[in-house]
Amino acid sequence: MIPVESFFLPPAANGTLQQRIRQLVAEGIVSGRFRAGDKLPSSRGLADHLGISRITVTLAYTDLVSSDYLTSRGRSGYFVSDTAPVQPDMRRLTARAAPLVDFTALTGARFSKADRVIKPDDWARYPFPFIYGQADVTLFDHQNWRQCALRALGKRDFETLTSDYYERDDPLLIEYILRGILPRRGIDARPDEVLLTMGAQNALWLSAQVLLQPGRHAVMENPGYPALRAMLAQSGAQMTSVDVDAGGLPPEALPGGANVVFTTASHHCPTNATMPLERRMRLLAAAKAQDFIIVEDDYEFEMSFLRPVAPSLKSLDSDGRVIHIGSFSKSLFPGLRLGYIVAPESFIREARALRAQVLRHPPGHIQRTVAYFLSLGHYDALINRMKQAFKRRRILMEEAIRAQGLTCALRSGYSGSALRPRATDRAPLPDRRPYRQTAPSVRPLETRPCQWSCSPPAASPAAAVCGSNRPS
Repeated sequence: MIPVESFFLPPAANGTLQQRIRQLVAEGIVSGRFRAGDKLPSSRGLADHLGISRITVTLAYTDLVSSDYLTSRGRSGYFVSDTAPVQPDMRRLTARAAPLVDFTALTGARFSKADRVIKPDDWARYPFPFIYGQADVTLFDHQNWRQCALRALGKRDFETLTSDYYERDDPLLIEYILRGILPRRGIDARPDEVLLTMGAQNALWLSAQVLLQPGRHAVMENPGYPALRAMLAQSGAQMTSVDVDAGGLPPEALPGGANVVFTTASHHCPTNATMPLERRMRLLAAAKAQDFIIVEDDYEFEMSFLRPVAPSLKSLDSDGRVIHIGSFSKSLFPGLRLGYIVAPESFIREARALRAQVLRHPPGHIQRTVAYFLSLGHYDALINRMKQAFKRRRILMEEAIRAQGLTCALRSGYSGSALRPRATDRAPLPDRRPYRQTAPSVRPLETRPCQWSCSPPAASPAAAVCGSNRPS
């Protein structure tokens, strides 16, 4: 329905009231603001809004019906006619004037110039959509999620839905994270040591903003998360990338003078490397000796389906030097945008204050829905189902890779949703033209530099196949 506030009678306009109302409606239809099928305000409502007689509005509507701008549907009211005149789309015919302000020069393109992972909009069309960060909807528990969402929309939780938490989070979700999620990582924390975020990316941004500034030194893994590289660059801090090996980030390769080290010890992407326990202890010892902070991105710990998951760095930390980041994006779905930070209370206090300046808190309804989904056991059932499916798919993928004469580089002993086939020097690059000519729905692997890498690829090439959770 077209809101009554869309109509305004300028005091200096020409013509009778009836003519001016007719002009308002006709201009709205011709310009495209009012579209076929839109319902007009009632004659009484529009008359009260404009402070004029109802008969004036009725006569204007009647005149518009006779001109085929409107149609009357009995007691339902007046609607924009399906055959009403419309103005041709002139946007393609007339060139827009160039803006007078050059915002690229004004802003320095500080954010848009950063490298980004390119994902095609039509990725779901491909029979084998190896697209990072997408979900397989066939594995998700739609029914129970819907029930939890409806429960969160109920009268009992209405205050949770409508209230502004200011800087706080849903206590029910925080309680379950403390009792149900963190113990699986060996972490014992208090409510004031946990902060909810809009996913792991938001958690990494908050951590970088709180810990870094010009004059400080940050270290990240190579290859590593492209968005993190952009965050560190925007902080103004010095950034150094350290190559990972089969055991993840090597502590002995860390540069001197580091203030913050970002690592994915549990499951590195895209190499699948998992940091051994002995190396984790050496990294913590180095953090104490060199006085730096560790930000642990606990990426895909739930997807450890080949052997039990290794303990988190945070669980081994006795000095409060580890900032632990977790997310529900991989285990539930990426569109949820919900994660968390576990850290000493003094750090959480600063991160909470920064979050409040930007977005206050994640939506209350989303928090309560997730709290119900987790506490009722649906989350655990979903994780078990995903582990079984991922294990089957990984076995099939590895068999297919071996059948092509390739091997997996840095194969993880734990699991993961990514595979990294290693090409041989004798393996020719495929000709992609036949695919484009005969099977446009197939997107072959691109031969371009890895967007996760901070440096040129090594002499022995390896391509990361970051699997979405889509069925094969």
